Amino acid sequence: MPEKIIIQRAEFENTLRRMAYELVEKCGGLENVVLVGVHRGGVWLAYRIATIIQAERGHELPRGELDINLYRDDLSRIGYHPEIRRTEVPVPIDNAFVVLVDDVIYTGRTARAALDALMDLGRPQKVLLCVMVDRGGRELPIQPDIYGVKVPVDSTGLIEVRFREIHGEDAVVVRPRS
Repeated sequence: MPEKIIIQRAEFENTLRRMAYELVEKCGGLENVVLVGVHRGGVWLAYRIATIIQAERGHELPRGELDINLYRDDLSRIGYHPEIRRTEVPVPIDNAFVVLVDDVIYTGRTARAALDALMDLGRPQKVLLCVMVDRGGRELPIQPDIYGVKVPVDSTGLIEVRFREIHGEDAVVVRPRS
């Protein structure tokens, strides 16, 4: 399977804008909302959504970063030595409306680990899951509340969300696993 671009520049930006509007609608406004991005792609997606909301609504949302490596359920099975990244959420999440942000949802295991990590930080009033790409293939009963696109891809494929800030382009790409 050759690399295939699913979304690029203008459509990528329009998708982000739609997701930002949907987030505001589902949260009932912006009061007490905290965006928490899952390392790595979720952090960039949260940043981009927050930037759109600030530009269009004049409201700066607090943003945090969440490292889930020690919460993964496959560490003992694969002998994985995780690279620990920082978890930093600038405001208390107790009774907050937390929007957990990741770039892709596949099996649901990353989202489950992220929820476990998040609960160690406090007890949110509500948690929404926001992803750029829903690729199907769930192993756990976890669904995104907000998603950009659905792109069904079997286990031989990999979806990569590229951000101009780190990749030099905005795109969603499907490519074979290496």
